[in-house]
Amino acid sequence: MNQSTTRIISLREVLSRTSMSRSAVYALQKQGEFPKSVSITERRVGFVESEIDDWLKAKIESSRKAA
Repeated sequence: MNQSTTRIISLREVLSRTSMSRSAVYALQKQGEFPKSVSITERRVGFVESEIDDWLKAKIESSRKAA
């Protein structure tokens, strides 16, 4: 049985990885075009690292095909 570890990353890390602003992330989420955040506590959210990685890979592939 293969066990994978689900890692939750902070918004700060998401912003660093994507080079996007906070408002851009939330605007894309609202449009259904970016992975949804996960509520960690009442005042803290995070993102599933693998979902962010998959989104980035899809953006790279889309960009390469368009070029």
